[in-house]
Formats: sequence, C-alpha cells, structure tokens
Amino acid sequence: MSSAGSASDPIDVRETHCGDSACCNPATPVEPDHGWHEAARRARLLSWISLGYMAAEGLVGVIAAFAAGSVALLGFGLDSAIEGLASVIVIWRFTGTRTVSPTVEERAQKAVAVTFFLLAPFIAHDAVITLINRDRPRSSWLGIGLAITSLIVMPLLGAAKKRLGSRLGSAATSGEGAQNLLCAYLALAVLAGLSVNMMWGWWWLDPVVALGIVALAVWEGTKSWRGDGCC
Repeated sequence: MSSAGSASDPIDVRETHCGDSACCNPATPVEPDHGWHEAARRARLLSWISLGYMAAEGLVGVIAAFAAGSVALLGFGLDSAIEGLASVIVIWRFTGTRTVSPTVEERAQKAVAVTFFLLAPFIAHDAVITLINRDRPRSSWLGIGLAITSLIVMPLLGAAKKRLGSRLGSAATSGEGAQNLLCAYLALAVLAGLSVNMMWGWWWLDPVVALGIVALAVWEGTKSWRGDGCC
C-alpha cells in the first residue's frame, strides 16, 4: 500500500496471530470490523477508568506519605502521575480518526514506552534515598489500605488491557496494561514494607523490592518501544 493511500486501499489496521510463533507480526491489512471498533472503545474506556483511579491513588498516597513520613509511599503516590500519562496517551490514540491510524499507533506505542523510562529513575531515586537515609516510616493504615486496593484493582485493569492490546494489535494498549501491573508490584512492595516494618522493623525491604521493580520497568519499556508487548 502506498504511503498516500488510495480510496480503494484497506485501512492499515494490523491483525495479530497470537497463536503463531510470530505473535504480533503485521499480517495483511484489513478493514476493522465492528468487533475491532468495540475493542477500541473498551480500551479507551478502561484508560479513562485508570486515569480516574490514578488521580485518586496519587492524592491519597501523598496524604498518607506525609502522615507516615514514608518516602516510599510518597514515591508510590507521585508515580501515579506518570502512570496516568500512559492512560492519557491511549485515550488520545483511540479518539476520533486516530483510532484507525497505524502511524498514530506507532507514536503512541513509543510514547507509552517513554513513560516506563520516566518511571524507572523516579522509583530508583526514592529507593536509594530511603536506603541512604535509613528512613523508618511510621505505621500508616491509610497507606496499607491504598496498597491493598491497588493490588486488587490494578491487576484486573492490566490483564484486561493486555487482552485488548492483543485483539487490537496495539502495543500502546498492552504497554499501558503493563504499567498497571507494575503499579500492582509497587503496591505490593509498599504493602510489604509498611507491614513488615510494623511487625519486625525491616525498613529496608520496601526500597530493595522497589529496585527490582526498576529493572522490570526498564525491561517492559524496552519491549513496549519495540512493540513486542501486544500479545
């Protein structure tokens, strides 16, 4: 198909064959059917839901962090802004005529990848500062409640977006789903850090786990940049 595209050319929306070894490799361009458009609508809706949740999560996280004096919990709250950016990108990608544009998909895919690379140093900074200063946060039931809620909500959103990314052939959507799963991992790290610190005083566990999540964020960002995550 020429770059200009004629009226008779099919819209360049790529089907994926996730049962193949060449998962997510471009196949023959096809006209998007009703099911494809419905999946795109659901992807946009889930991104709006995520954006709303991230706003609430960030606000509660920052309040709980100041109350507990927890650098890790503060990082968790502020990270929500970066994660919300991935939701904004996917909403933008599936709005109006951009919905069926492969050029926009590639730009959105790389933009979501950049959010991983923004997230990684942010988490790493918080973790290293916590270790250097030997910060010992106070008990925070609000922080524990927030972490538990995120552990329930984020995996559901992440798994749903991964499935939609596969259906749509959209690495941007799958990348946002991976962001949600990273949020769940970070919530688990915060929950473990707050809980274990309350019981045994192991204040260092939270930042150590967070550094492992940094490596995972870089790995997922690299996959998203290459478009490897759509299945």
